[in-house]
Amino acid sequence: MKSNIFDLSVYTSSFDHLLMENFSPFWAVAIEMVLIGVAILAFYAVVGLYLVYAERKVCAFMQCRVGPNRVGPYGFFQTIADLIKLLMKELIPIKNADKLLFNIAPFIVIIASFMAIAAIPFAKGLHAIDFNIGIFYIMAVSSMGVVGILIAGWASNNKYSMIGAMRSGAQIVSYELSVGLSLVTIVILAGSLQLSTIVEAQSNGWFIFTGHIPAVIAFVVFLVAATAETNRGPFDLAEAESELTAGFHTEYSGIKFAFFFLAEYMNMFIVASIAATIFLGGWMPLHIGGWEGFNNIMDYIPSALWYIGKTAFVIFIMMWFKWTFPRLRIDQLLTLEWKYLLPINLVNIMIMAFVVLMGWHF
Repeated sequence: MKSNIFDLSVYTSSFDHLLMENFSPFWAVAIEMVLIGVAILAFYAVVGLYLVYAERKVCAFMQCRVGPNRVGPYGFFQTIADLIKLLMKELIPIKNADKLLFNIAPFIVIIASFMAIAAIPFAKGLHAIDFNIGIFYIMAVSSMGVVGILIAGWASNNKYSMIGAMRSGAQIVSYELSVGLSLVTIVILAGSLQLSTIVEAQSNGWFIFTGHIPAVIAFVVFLVAATAETNRGPFDLAEAESELTAGFHTEYSGIKFAFFFLAEYMNMFIVASIAATIFLGGWMPLHIGGWEGFNNIMDYIPSALWYIGKTAFVIFIMMWFKWTFPRLRIDQLLTLEWKYLLPINLVNIMIMAFVVLMGWHF
C-alpha cells in the first residue's frame, strides 16, 4: 500500500535507536518521555487557541456576522491577545473557599484531557502510546475531568458554582453511558479495543460505511452524547450564563479560568478525534473495494492530513450543534439520555452483534 510512504514509524524508530546507542536505556526513555510531553503540551496550547478562533468564526458564520477581524490577518491573533490578557489578570482569592481544592481543581481538569491525548493516533506511526485497551483507557481518563468540575463547584463556596457542578456531574455520568455503548458497538465490529488495530481494520472501508445502519446510528448517538459530555451547547447546563452566571467556574479568574476554558475546547478535540478514529478510519485514506486506481490516488494524501480533515469535520458539526439549537432544560437533558439514547444504544448493540455473527458486514 502506497500510504506506507507516509509511515512516520520509520522516523520514530530511527530516533529511538539513536538515543539507545548514545544513552543508557533509562536516560533514553526519560529523554523520549520529556520530548513527547513537551510536544503534546505545545500541541495542546496551539490547538486550544485555534479552536477558540474557529468557534468564533463558525459562530459568526451561523449568525451572518464577520467575527474577529482586527488583531492580525482575519483576526487570527485575537485568541493570542486574549490569552495574554488572561495571563496578566489578577488571581482573585475567594475568602471562604477551600483554598487547596479550589487551586487543584483546574489542574485535574487539564490533566485528564492531557492524558487522553496521549493515546490518540495522529498519523500512521505517530502514536505516543498504543494500549491494547486504548478505547477503555480514553474513556477512563477522560471521565476523570468531572472530578475537577465537582471539586471546583464545591470548593468555591458559591451556590451558583455548586449548582453548576451538580448539573455537570449528573450530565457527564449520564451521557458517559451512551458514549461508551456507542463505542462498544464499533468494538464488536472491529473485534479489538486497540486503536491502531481499529484503524487498520478500516483499510478497505471506514466503519461508518461498512458497518451498515448500526454503525451510522452509533455515530449519531456518539456525536450527541459526546457534545453533552463536554458541556457544550445546547447541553451547556453546567455553565448556563442566563441562570448560573458562569456555573462551576464563576469564582475563577486569570490563568485558572483559562485552564477551564482551554479544557473545554480540548475535550471537544479529543471526542472529535475519537469519532474520526473509530468511525471514519482515523488516518486511514478513503478506500473503496475493487477501485484500485482510486485507492492508489488516495494513498498519496499524507495520513496526518486525513486525520486532521476528519477531526475538523466532526468539530465543525459539534459547533454547528451549539449555534443552531436552543439550550435544553436539565430535565429535558436527562430525559434525552435515559429514555431515548440509552435504549437506542442497547438495541443497536444487539443488532450489531447479530450482523457480525451472521457476517453481513462488508
